[in-house]
Amino acid sequence: MRYISTRGAAPAAGFIDCLLAGLAPDGGLYLPEAWPAVPPEEIAGFSNRPYAQVAAAILERFADGEIAEATIASLCAEAHAGFDHAAVTPLRQIAPGRFLLELFHGPTLAFKDLAMQLLAPLCDHALAARGRTATIVCATSGDTGGAAAEAFRGRANIRLVALFPEGRISAVQRRFMTTAREDNVRAVAVAGDFDDCQAILKALFADRAFAGEVGLAAVNSINFARILAQSVYWFVAASALGAPVRPLSFAVPTGNFGDAFSGWAAAAMGLPIEAIIVATNANDIVARALTAGRYARRPALATRSPAMDIQVASNFERLYFEAAGRDAAATAAAFERFAASGAIDIPGPVLAAMRGLLTGVSASEVDTRRAMADAFRLTGDLVDPHTAVALAGLDAARAALSGAPVVVLATAHPAKFPDAVLAATGQSPPTPSRVRDLADRPERIDRLAADVEAVKAYVRAFAA
Repeated sequence: MRYISTRGAAPAAGFIDCLLAGLAPDGGLYLPEAWPAVPPEEIAGFSNRPYAQVAAAILERFADGEIAEATIASLCAEAHAGFDHAAVTPLRQIAPGRFLLELFHGPTLAFKDLAMQLLAPLCDHALAARGRTATIVCATSGDTGGAAAEAFRGRANIRLVALFPEGRISAVQRRFMTTAREDNVRAVAVAGDFDDCQAILKALFADRAFAGEVGLAAVNSINFARILAQSVYWFVAASALGAPVRPLSFAVPTGNFGDAFSGWAAAAMGLPIEAIIVATNANDIVARALTAGRYARRPALATRSPAMDIQVASNFERLYFEAAGRDAAATAAAFERFAASGAIDIPGPVLAAMRGLLTGVSASEVDTRRAMADAFRLTGDLVDPHTAVALAGLDAARAALSGAPVVVLATAHPAKFPDAVLAATGQSPPTPSRVRDLADRPERIDRLAADVEAVKAYVRAFAA
């Protein structure tokens, strides 16, 4: 299988090249030349298989022989061994026809672990096979950086720099990054918001000479392997609830649109999904795009769901490319206009294709707080504010659903956002031992301006 850029000006790449590069050299995002099919009988059989085996079955289709099947099986087993629930992503029924998919049983208590714990051994294996090292720079709105630090710490072939917006993430999120003791991990507080961090990351990749000099690689959801790894739990949840005979809908909180697009990818591979409710907080660029047909950047607002405080949703470009019939020229022109002006109008046929599966909604801070309070009142569950955004979005979009069961993606443990949970419910979430352990560890934080050249100099010195 080969991988192509959404902008059409980069040569097709193999799986390992796509994995290690992250961003295509023309500034686009990689996607497979064609989506492989997962037949109905295999989807049905996933319900009886351990999570790691399902992950291997999906990954094999995309690696397409570049990594031996036995190696893939071993890497997937390693990736999921550290989760604290035997099911990895357990489902819980919270109301008739409504389920929570708990994606927070990994080492850093957030859904990012499901991709990062797989990405780390994959990258390590690929680099070792090629006799290379890499410098990974990731931009994080909260959870990606901690998940990356945990997954990549101590790996001999990899150096990691996590850029996070200073003062805009929770203390627990920050400590998962800044308390790593290993010398191959650095946490950098940037004087700006997440969109500044993401813009810096893209600028680093755009400088081809710099990227080659430091062996630059990416683990943000611009890396297609992240999308691939996250698509697994859509299959696992659906098969547990009767797919493919029984179609389902999903509600997913979104910021950078990676998790939502992984659901779109699962549908492209054959998973029967009736609808995906894409829920944003007040940073509603994706919800506005899907409802009004205009993808327009605004200043990022600080909310109680900080991992979604994003006004440039990188993976929306992948959706645009697919909805435009894989027209790379049109996609490149659209996102070059967006980079220049901060807005694009989505053509009618493209918007209609997006709306065939996706419904965009936004939840205010009041809506989010009410959803947290209602969840506790009705079920006794404490949910984090990002999961609450999905719950609020589901209530708002109920008219768009057919009555099929709905799975809500619960993306973080409430203990990562104790202040928000306490304010909404009057209850403090229980503190897992992993969080308690962080409190006694010293933090290491470097601080930089939101300046591309300053970050380049820092990364260059670290990689030397």
